[in-house]
Amino acid sequence: MRKWLGGLGLALLIGACAGGAIPGIMMSAPAPAITAASPNILAAIADPRRPDADRQRDALRHPAEILAFTGASEGMRIADIGPGGGYYTRLFSVAVGESGHVYGVDRPGTAERPRALAAVAPLYPNITHLTQGYQGWTIAEPLDAIFISQIYHDFYLPQLNIDVPRLNREMFAALKPGGVLVIIDHAAAVGSDITVTDRLHRIAQAQVVIDLTAAGFVLEEESQVLRNPADDHALRVFEGDIRGHTDQFVLRFRRPAN
Repeated sequence: MRKWLGGLGLALLIGACAGGAIPGIMMSAPAPAITAASPNILAAIADPRRPDADRQRDALRHPAEILAFTGASEGMRIADIGPGGGYYTRLFSVAVGESGHVYGVDRPGTAERPRALAAVAPLYPNITHLTQGYQGWTIAEPLDAIFISQIYHDFYLPQLNIDVPRLNREMFAALKPGGVLVIIDHAAAVGSDITVTDRLHRIAQAQVVIDLTAAGFVLEEESQVLRNPADDHALRVFEGDIRGHTDQFVLRFRRPAN
């Protein structure tokens, strides 16, 4: 009997080393990776509260791929800086579920011209609309992700009076260790300096990398999903046929875990 029990114990140990699980001893398997076909991502795209104008943009914006690249999953805390009309804010709200939360970090509005997200947030209980501005905002809990789409270049506009290095340090501090920062922006020509921002509303990818790594972030991955090689980078992003079709880089930075 003792030989049989000893053999059983050895078999269990070998099975565990080979990848088998022993109930009560081995850790449970990790959650599956988030992809564009994950159920929470598909639910976000199919959300019936999304306006038709948002759905019409989907073919150009590839929201399922972008949400997956951000890693949006149940329970996450995400800040969407510069949410505009809430295109991504709505999507993140559904993707993170009732146990998650999304903060729309926005500029102040006025009674005559309220910010567009003010009409969206009441429809989604897990969205909080913050209007302190793009810099100096505070959130009482550490964030899993910060998301900035097509507006990082605006932080350099003189009229916004933003201290970009300080803002980047503030975002680093707002993320929990291991958290991510995803930036989408209109690409300027390689080698462009920051002066093109005010003129073309573009920014060089290298400038963003320099900015964020100086704040302590580590560039983890780049997505090609919004690239357009037909864009010559010389036009303002609002001009002619290039509007809505600009070459855009998508970068994911991470705050180191240690």
